[in-house]
Amino acid sequence: MTTESPARPGRVDTGARIDKETHIDKDTLRRRYAEERDKRLRPDGNDQYLRLTGELARYLDDPYTPWTERAPRTDHRTVVCVGGGFAGLVTGARLAEAGVDVRIIEKGGGFGGTWYWNRYPGAQCDTASMVYLPLLEETGHMPTEKYVHGPEILAHCQRIGRQFGLYDDVLFHTEVTALTWDEARTRWVIQTSRGDRLTATFVVLGTGPLSVPKLPGSRGSARSGGTRSTPAGGTTTTPAAPQRTFRARRCTSSPISAWASSAPGRPQSSACRICPGTAGSFTCSSGRRHR
Repeated sequence: MTTESPARPGRVDTGARIDKETHIDKDTLRRRYAEERDKRLRPDGNDQYLRLTGELARYLDDPYTPWTERAPRTDHRTVVCVGGGFAGLVTGARLAEAGVDVRIIEKGGGFGGTWYWNRYPGAQCDTASMVYLPLLEETGHMPTEKYVHGPEILAHCQRIGRQFGLYDDVLFHTEVTALTWDEARTRWVIQTSRGDRLTATFVVLGTGPLSVPKLPGSRGSARSGGTRSTPAGGTTTTPAAPQRTFRARRCTSSPISAWASSAPGRPQSSACRICPGTAGSFTCSSGRRHR
């Protein structure tokens, strides 16, 4: 049995269907969702982004981990995982637990997937940490926030790699360029950007939908200044003609310990309660401006 809500003064009857059980105007909700969806749809799709070739190829460089030369590999593994994000880490961890020889191939310089590449200040997961982060019980890690920040997610990915021995046989800074099934030997032949010609009985693709950096095809993007879009959708701005030099500084007293940018020469004053003990002027992961 349900009761009807009393009419509100000045309420206009739109003629839309009202669910008698929940009093939800479903037609209006569907219309609003459709309107928001249409705002984000573009007829040019992925063609709206610039390809990272020529002078834009520098955005493919890894700014975090130095490139290390190595000899091409030609060995065999039972399982090869392409991608060192959550999919590759969880698959590799479970296979290692079961005693299966497994190797991860990752084009970045470390584990973490999109959280390895995207380190802009304030980045957080938008799903509750206890649901989002894998292998919490197995690693004994307790998230520090309901929606943890990027540095903690990256550290957890590294924790998984260490605990399950995945660093021992990983190929970082390596991109798979071809997968060919060899019917005669019943195995996969894997070619890479480093000249490897590996084989595997099984191949797991954990590349994810956000594995390619995207630059908006907007004015100024192809020059030294402009906006850089990261694989997970965040943006960072590169000044075309900086007027002063900025240095990166670690906000060590914050529980999140996120990166912050500090402008030298600014007057020193007391810090806010988010990051006690710091001084200067910068924006930390809390999103607040320190002065």
